[in-house]
Amino acid sequence: MGQAARMPAAIMKGAGHIELGHLPKPVPAPGELLIRVQACSVCGSDLHYWHEGRIGTVALAGDFTPGHEFAGEVTGGTGAPYGLPDGTLVAVDPAQPCGDCFWCHEGNHHLCPNMTFVGAPPHAGGMAEYISVPASTVHCVPAGFTPAQAALLEPLGVALHALDLARLRPGTNVAVLGAGPIGLYVLMLAQISGALQVSVIEPLAYRREVALKLGAAAVYSDTGAYLAAVQDTPTRGADVVIEATTSPDGPRHATRAARIGGKVILIGIPAGDEFSLTASEVRRKGLTIKLSRRMGNVYPRAIQLVARGLVDVEAIVTHTLPLAQVRQAFELLAEYRENVIKVVLEP
Repeated sequence: MGQAARMPAAIMKGAGHIELGHLPKPVPAPGELLIRVQACSVCGSDLHYWHEGRIGTVALAGDFTPGHEFAGEVTGGTGAPYGLPDGTLVAVDPAQPCGDCFWCHEGNHHLCPNMTFVGAPPHAGGMAEYISVPASTVHCVPAGFTPAQAALLEPLGVALHALDLARLRPGTNVAVLGAGPIGLYVLMLAQISGALQVSVIEPLAYRREVALKLGAAAVYSDTGAYLAAVQDTPTRGADVVIEATTSPDGPRHATRAARIGGKVILIGIPAGDEFSLTASEVRRKGLTIKLSRRMGNVYPRAIQLVARGLVDVEAIVTHTLPLAQVRQAFELLAEYRENVIKVVLEP
């Protein structure tokens, strides 16, 4: 018998250790499609595994291939039963809920405790030449989409879900904490969702500049500067604050930036898995605080927002690298080098 086919793939062996290696090419099970990956972007959650070797209770345990923001073309004839010829470009939702639990039946599939999430240990992700995924998780994209656009639908969906939780109304003043990829997508979405103005709070000067180019009404280096600027306004704070940082202090700063009676949406995953709030401030302001977890069924809307030119998902891509340079990609992001915001890996 011949040897099983192998493929190049990123292999994370522990915190701070990722390299290009070779793994067996996946063999699709019934109901699965074989995808030749054409683009996979690096997410902030991937960096948690790089920095800490874990996200909360989900820890690395042996070799692991990350990557949950990816897209590629159907191959190997596996799409034929679904009317998808080889070469069809698809975006892949990495979330695979069980469909049987209380939360799934309630319509909250993104909260399924039995979730299989591609790119979270132990489930190998898209930083590889090929991946096998259930046919139910793929979304065909319109002609003209680039692989990077299709891959970036996943983080756009995360931002879109957060805006859904905020129930943004026309004329709302919004503050966004963090001008990384998710924060910048929130900025874009808030502007087309009726926000009166969107302010961005971000410590890195180059990211503040990007936020201004993408339409932020004002940018600030910290929450104190923002509060000083709005001190003489009627509300002295934002109607809606959306926090998209990795800082354990991010949620506390978000509640400081919110007006009395305001809303706070927490997207960020804090380093160290803990954060604290100032109880008296949160209570006296009567804040509504929601934590955003992954996304609901938003892919169809995300696709249309990009297809109609309402959101330029590639505007935040600062680096496109070959998969062979996966270590360099992680180092760039971990050290905030070369004005990096978003890195897309290609074959």
